[in-house]
Amino acid sequence: MQKGKRHQKTDYTKHLSDSQNFITNKKLIHKIIGLSSLNKNDTVLEIGTGKGHLTEVLCGKAGCIYSVEIDRRLYESAGERLSRHSNLKLIHGDFLNYKLPARGDYKVFANIPYFITTQIIDKLTGGANMPTDIWLIMEKGAAKRFMGVPRETQKSLLLKVEWEMKTVYHFRREDFHPMPSVDSVLVHFSRKEKADLSRNEYYAFHKFIEHTMKYGICGKNGLLTKRQVAVALKQAGLPHAHEDGLTLYVQWLCLFRCYQRLGR
Repeated sequence: MQKGKRHQKTDYTKHLSDSQNFITNKKLIHKIIGLSSLNKNDTVLEIGTGKGHLTEVLCGKAGCIYSVEIDRRLYESAGERLSRHSNLKLIHGDFLNYKLPARGDYKVFANIPYFITTQIIDKLTGGANMPTDIWLIMEKGAAKRFMGVPRETQKSLLLKVEWEMKTVYHFRREDFHPMPSVDSVLVHFSRKEKADLSRNEYYAFHKFIEHTMKYGICGKNGLLTKRQVAVALKQAGLPHAHEDGLTLYVQWLCLFRCYQRLGR
């Protein structure tokens, strides 16, 4: 049994290493980091040190850098390359098992392995002490799903309760090596000063979304009548719900609050 666990971990580490697409062009790295709000007062967490090119520029931009790398070979190579940077703390380990800061503000900037994008975002946006800002280089299709483009998903709706999301840069495939088979973007997740819902409301909203996406907002198993939907959206000055479903986060939020008011 123990042997099988070691083999599984080795395969996972190899998959992570094989899925990495590096950016080494210093001009491009300066450009994308310049699109962030990072400064010398910031503590920054990087997911995946890689070859250290991005890490090196982050060291010159922010006050303190924590960079987590799972690949032993890359970790050791980056350690030699970046040894002169006193504001860098290199950590050898799996980010998914890494303990995020328990207190204090911090930000995230990373070129992540695409195949664990969802797990990374879940970890960063689901903790007790979430970062104030996150910049992630990710696959374009995944970014659109998280942002609810062209249609809201359960994931995008739940994220939008606490986060603003925006694509701030579109890469060429040639910007990476090895060159990926998908398009990539830099997405900024900015935590709202105040979440749109309380923690208890958030869990109720989650159930509301699950039920509505399965059965529809109206109809036999719907949670509201067509009239209730129409009146609620009209009073809020929002577009009516299309027959194929709700299209805007604010519509979902409006109808959830209507559902709460009715005491259902």
